[in-house]
Amino acid sequence: MVSVPSVSYSITVRLEVPAGGSSVGQLTAAVEKAGGLVTALDVTASGADRIQVDVTCAATSSAHAGELVMALRSVPGVVIGKVSDRTFLVHLGGKIEVKSKVPIRNRDDLSLIYTPGVARVSQALVDNPDDARRLTIKRNTVAVVTDGSAVLGLGNIGPTAALPVMEGKAALFKRFGGIDAFPICLDTQDVDEIIRTVQHIAPVFAGINLEDISAPRCFEIEARLRELLDIPVFHDDQHGTAIVVLAALHNALKVVGKDLGSIRVAMSGAGAAGHAIAQLLVAAGVTDIVAADINGVIHPGRADLTGVPTWYLEHCNPRGVTGDLRDAVAGADVFVGVSAPNVLTAADVATMSDRAIVFALANPEPEIDPRAAGEYAAVVATGRSDYPNQINNVLAFPGVFRGLLDAHSRSVTTEMMIAAARALAATVKDEELNPSYIVPSVFHSGVAETVAEAVRGSVETIRRVAEETGEFPAIPV
Repeated sequence: MVSVPSVSYSITVRLEVPAGGSSVGQLTAAVEKAGGLVTALDVTASGADRIQVDVTCAATSSAHAGELVMALRSVPGVVIGKVSDRTFLVHLGGKIEVKSKVPIRNRDDLSLIYTPGVARVSQALVDNPDDARRLTIKRNTVAVVTDGSAVLGLGNIGPTAALPVMEGKAALFKRFGGIDAFPICLDTQDVDEIIRTVQHIAPVFAGINLEDISAPRCFEIEARLRELLDIPVFHDDQHGTAIVVLAALHNALKVVGKDLGSIRVAMSGAGAAGHAIAQLLVAAGVTDIVAADINGVIHPGRADLTGVPTWYLEHCNPRGVTGDLRDAVAGADVFVGVSAPNVLTAADVATMSDRAIVFALANPEPEIDPRAAGEYAAVVATGRSDYPNQINNVLAFPGVFRGLLDAHSRSVTTEMMIAAARALAATVKDEELNPSYIVPSVFHSGVAETVAEAVRGSVETIRRVAEETGEFPAIPV
């Protein structure tokens, strides 16, 4: 895949050039010749003979950013000053903060929010602990919990290096869901210790968002916490991804004129995300999924099934496909990749059915170049922001948690996730739908609230059914 300049590798170079003449124009030309993109050019100071200019430009990598600086330095008369990496500037001092919601102006204010007045509220919570949702931050707070073992495309980088990512997640919770989220980076990768720690801090929070915890440990951690806690536990890498994939698939199938119950799906990747996607697709009505991991197609007769969830053997591959990923893809209507770069070729996509759908979601390098996939597939989606149809978890988790918190839900169910996916899909109107627009932008107004409303409705339905029939455990308010 040919790299393109990205704001992720954006730098601002402060420099001086001779006043007058063509010096400023030469700066832009030098950056573009070196493969960069000038996004801003500001004169910040001026004298009789020289001017100071801040040149902001996007590069394709850190090394390329250095090449752009060298290109600017080569312009006659240029004197390079400070070079700032804009990504690092954004992270200086962290990206989130805590602010008081009430003023502390005098002794009366102090007495109300702290001692002695706060003792009355504490005593009220002794008498009725459920009032914590009404009288404390618990009503609107989520813990973003990681052990740093599977961070983005970086792998096992540990809790300290994971902190900027968790801060970013907390910022997204606030921006899109109005939720106060706190990054909790644990200095342990022991399953029991993680579970005990989250259990101990749970009284502060109305929900737990597990993040970037490697498989298969993440499955056990989530399952046990759901049994232990009376608040929803949601592993975004699994379920957030699954919700957005299902929403995108609903709309992609409309584009190509196919039905969820009759399609064949080939999947690459059987880890946390792949497992959750497959489970949600089956729950939503997909009957034919063939999944492959690094060792080939998952089927009961395969020699090496170490670490493969038994769920795949019980619910997938009804036609008994064997072999490798190419065998899974042949004749498939849909490809969903949550695995590794460049495991699929255009020739493989050509063996799929007519009007095929390709979701190549490995990040930052997808399973196949989207342009190559587009030679044969009718609809292509990735996890990247520089191609159409970005399947991004931020389309799901703020609205899902907003709905869970508003409904005082104590759990997350498959029905809630399907409701969220259908609501997300519906934000793209039929008249807007086309092969390059099957999911809304993350900045599309109303996405989070639409998803939240669907989740709230699902919680209320489950409660009502439980109260009327007793078939499901009620989710107390």
